[in-house]
Amino acid sequence: MGGHVKAKTEDGPVSDSSAEDEVVELCSDLIRIDTTNPGDHSGPGERKAAEYVAEKLAEVGLEPKIYESHDKRASLVVRIEGTDPSRDALLIHGHLDVVPAQKSDWTRDPFGGEVADGCVWGRGAVDMKDMDAMVLAVMRQRLRENRRPRRDIVLAFLADEEAGGKYGAHWLVDNHPELFEGCTEAIGEVGGFSLTLPNDERLYLIETAEKGLAWMRLTADGTAGHGSMVHRDNAVTALAAAVARLGAHEFPVQLTKTVRRFLEEVCAATGTEFDPENLEKTIEHLGPMKRMIGATLRNTLNPTVLEAGYKANVIPQSAVAQVDGRFLPGHEEEFFAKVDELLGEHVSREFVHHDIAVETEWEGPLTEAMAAALKAHDPEARPVPYCLSAGTDAKSFSTLGMRCYGFVPLKLPKDLDFSGMFHGIDERVPVDGLQFGVRVLDHFLDHV
Repeated sequence: MGGHVKAKTEDGPVSDSSAEDEVVELCSDLIRIDTTNPGDHSGPGERKAAEYVAEKLAEVGLEPKIYESHDKRASLVVRIEGTDPSRDALLIHGHLDVVPAQKSDWTRDPFGGEVADGCVWGRGAVDMKDMDAMVLAVMRQRLRENRRPRRDIVLAFLADEEAGGKYGAHWLVDNHPELFEGCTEAIGEVGGFSLTLPNDERLYLIETAEKGLAWMRLTADGTAGHGSMVHRDNAVTALAAAVARLGAHEFPVQLTKTVRRFLEEVCAATGTEFDPENLEKTIEHLGPMKRMIGATLRNTLNPTVLEAGYKANVIPQSAVAQVDGRFLPGHEEEFFAKVDELLGEHVSREFVHHDIAVETEWEGPLTEAMAAALKAHDPEARPVPYCLSAGTDAKSFSTLGMRCYGFVPLKLPKDLDFSGMFHGIDERVPVDGLQFGVRVLDHFLDHV
């Protein structure tokens, strides 16, 4: 990519830098802005980060607008006009909030944005201030060079994704759908990254599906009383039994079209036969990534919180638990039927957060542009669709009729446990991975 902009340090402008250089600075700056989202509005919020992004976009002639759904929740949206008004628009979205990080657990300051050992370190380095920085760097350089895309591009830097997006993407879709007028496709997080197999074949996983989300609060009610007496309706006993049933249950394997296609691609890349009766053998080729992929073979339930009582000799009137449930596209109804069966008669459930599963096709000009961009900068790239075991803001945008994909292009070292970086300790992203992503995104925008 051509063109230059003055790079800045604490002492001011010092040298010209390309977008590939600027992306590192942008990523570090964003990490240094603490946008921790504990899920209860007690964190610092995204306003400062949104203002930083707005300033960077205004420097290249855009007029971004910040939208607040709450005094701690700020999102930014701007539209870049394309050269061909007859074409549908493309949404590129990323979130600005991050999950909490305990500084004492980390090798480096999680909010230091330090560049060391060839990586940018800090909370959000892969989830997902790396993509925010890549999009900023690419768009800033393209606009400096007056290289507008053919189709309108809507950029959305969003609040609250780490708490389900109620005050971010969901709120914008419900209250300002006009911002996304004409958008038929979208790209966002957790896709486009490389996975090197043991035989050195390099897959690039592009998200075309993600599981639905059911965070549930379980409640059992009983009769309060003295711990020395017999109580047949002990709320703790009823809840504990239900939680044990949920946690021990293993759903059957159910291959969705996306997961089947991904596993077939893995088998083709490794020269092994696809055996639907022995999928565990196939995912063994994936190294640490098998944790994420393995979770897309079936619905899952994981108890996460238990709350009951206040004294050893007092039987409480109620007991409460929380469970993280995830269901595959097309399997929501049977998932909840099984949950209710496992709960039994004396435990009720309500949603802490509930959101849909999404799945789209691995076909069409957009996917061809993704694949071509990856192969242009890594001739050994093998782009494949996959299903994410978690969830993203794609859920919100899919309700507006958009086909949503995860495409954050990163060429990663073979030995990096990338899936372990998400919400993990010592989260970091390789500098050369960021620079690769800048090149791929620029190519993608030239051809989309």
